[in-house]
This record gives sequence, C-alpha cells and structure tokens, in this order.
Amino acid sequence: MSTETSTEPTDEAVDLSFRLDGRTALITGGASGIGSAIAGAFAEAGARVVVVDLNAEAARARAEALPRSSAGEHLALAGNVADPASVAEFAAAAGSVDVLVTCAGIVDLAPAEELDPAVFTRTLAINLTGTFLTAQAVGRGMLERGRGKVITMASQAATVALDGHAAYCASKAGVVGLTKVLASEWAGRGVTANSISPTVVLTDLGRKAWEGPKGEAAKAQIPTGRFALPREIAGAALFLASGASDMVNGADLVVDGGYTIR
Repeated sequence: MSTETSTEPTDEAVDLSFRLDGRTALITGGASGIGSAIAGAFAEAGARVVVVDLNAEAARARAEALPRSSAGEHLALAGNVADPASVAEFAAAAGSVDVLVTCAGIVDLAPAEELDPAVFTRTLAINLTGTFLTAQAVGRGMLERGRGKVITMASQAATVALDGHAAYCASKAGVVGLTKVLASEWAGRGVTANSISPTVVLTDLGRKAWEGPKGEAAKAQIPTGRFALPREIAGAALFLASGASDMVNGADLVVDGGYTIR
C-alpha cells in the first residue's frame, strides 16, 4: 500500500475570506490613484504594505495613513521603476514580499504621426520596462521562497485601439504579454502572475481628464454607462492577491464595464 501523502488541495483548504493577514504587499505607484486605493484595500485586509513611489514624501504620507496591520509596520520607499539600480534598491529594502502590484505608470497622448519618439521611449520605459524590472527583482525572492503573487496593471488600451494612445497602447499590450510569460514560467514554482485591465478610473487625474462632453461621450460607449471607481480596481486586485485566486494564472482581468466586448 502506498504511503505517499497527496499534495493536491481540497475544497476545504480554499480560502474565501479574502484576508491578507501575515502577508507583505509591495505596490509601485502606491502613493496616489489606483495604487493608493489598492494599498488601502490591502491594509484593510490585514496586509503589511510597502508603498513605493517616485515621490518619497507622498509615499510616506500614504503609508502613515494606512490602517495598522498585524503583519507589521507599513513601509514607504522612494523608487524609480525605470531605473534598474533604484528597483534593486527598493526590492532589497522591502524584504520578503508575498504580493507585488505594479501600478507605476504614465500616459502621454498625441496622434501617432505627431508623437515625439522620446515620449514613446519614456512611456515604454516606465510602463513596460518598469513592470519587467520590478517583477524580476521582486519575483526572484518569491521564487526562492516558492510562493508569491504578481499583479500587473495593464489597461483596456492593451486590447483595443484608442486614438492618441500609440505609446500607451503599445506599453500596456506589452504588459499583458509579459505577464503571460511570467505566469507560464513561474507558476510551477509557486508564483502566479495576472494582469488587470481597467477602463477610465475616477482618480483625481481621471476626473479632470474626462470631465464634460468628452467624458459623457466616452461613458456612452460603456455598457454599464459609467467609469470605474478606484476601489473597484482595488477589489479586483484584492481577489487576485487572496487565496481565492490560487488557480487563476496568466489571466487579464478586464474591469471596463463591458467596453471591450463591443
């Protein structure tokens, strides 16, 4: 008779609490916008949050404002995701990370024929290369420990063409492709990777950019008739960070009210 013990999970072992107690989550671009909302949701769920942002003071203020966690004190770190040395520094300072969320990004719009090549290069350096560098640096530690979750921030612009978004669409399509490769290479070693693709999100910048007739026209193209709230994107991230998503790997979770189904 075999004495081997099965390593297959059971229904009873699936954690549907959506809690992150005892875990550390590193969030780039965590001082504002979607990253800030995710930091708040993760802290509420019990995680210790490492807020990484180009603006050190803003990162510190956000970390100090987060609900206390039993997993330890929240940490604020300055970091430039487009700079390999900076990424290596904040990844080392963060220590053991269980969940990585790459929210740092920019958007710079212009018609393709008018787009400055330097703008295209900078957009890819931050949005795509920055995602790769961060996932690589933090992912190495996850792979050594045999567990972890990588969540990248893509966009509906990864799958549909948006006028004036040549650089942004290219960068976010790259993020989805990169994430799928990480998912394929790393899941067998305990680390899953998934992306989130939001529609327009009503952060402070989003509200200003999409107010008035422009915003109303855009909302009319969304089946739900509205833009997304930051907390709704945070909810998607919380699902992907939690034990409820352990079998989700290589997915692009689209949170766009149905815009891209048309």
